[in-house]
Amino acid sequence: MRIALCNEVIAPMPFPQQCEYAAKLGYDGLEIAPYTLSEEPHRLGSARLAAARAAAADAGVAVTGLHWLLLKPSGLSISSRDEQTRKKTIDVMLALIDQCAELGGRYLVHGSPQQRRVDPGDSRGAAMARARDCFAGVAERAEKAGVVYCIEPLASDQTPLINTLDEAAALVKAIGSRNVRTMLDCSSAGRMETAPLPALVDSWLPNGMIAHVQVNDRNRRGPGQGEQRFAPLLAALVRHKYAGDIAVEPFDYVPDGPAAAARAIGYIKGILEALQER
Repeated sequence: MRIALCNEVIAPMPFPQQCEYAAKLGYDGLEIAPYTLSEEPHRLGSARLAAARAAAADAGVAVTGLHWLLLKPSGLSISSRDEQTRKKTIDVMLALIDQCAELGGRYLVHGSPQQRRVDPGDSRGAAMARARDCFAGVAERAEKAGVVYCIEPLASDQTPLINTLDEAAALVKAIGSRNVRTMLDCSSAGRMETAPLPALVDSWLPNGMIAHVQVNDRNRRGPGQGEQRFAPLLAALVRHKYAGDIAVEPFDYVPDGPAAAARAIGYIKGILEALQER
């Protein structure tokens, strides 16, 4: 397992400095939110992508993947009734898949809650069908690029679409691509799922549905900064020989981003070291 830091946590730093800081703390990589690199991240050229990959390599960390894909440019949606909006959104998704591969990443996490809302007067079923078609529309590109496109279940206070692993897994099964899967966001799962985190791993990891894990407390702070306990989760991942990445993704930075990042890696590594000693 590699441990990555979601880079927006320390995004006020220039990207090379982010890489250096993450490496200094002991992270194995950065999971990049594309909007932190550009207002139009889908138009980043090869030179800028190569520079970002080189900055990570020089610092001794990897770019593990991408997340928070559709915040920029504005106006994107996988569920909109407007066909042109969805076409533009798919074009951005396709570009980010190629960029992920060019950066050396292994996965993309499709959360982007505001970009999968139900239009006024629309039905949830119709919006979900359009979202499914958008995900299906990028499956072949993900296969060619050799990356996994993860549909992220998010809490219902963020979006009305795809709130549980059951819903995400149904989409994955309907699409039928080995490169479209789902993932576990601990904060959302802690608020939406009836089963505890270890049981979710036991249920969904062996059948290949879970391809990625983001660790954060249900209070949206970093792991270890709330009521959730992550030792049972990590023990379950170790038990199942999970070989993917774990990304630290707090939303509420306490006391600030750099300190939250430092605290989280110490907490996670402490648990993993204790598990290895058993």
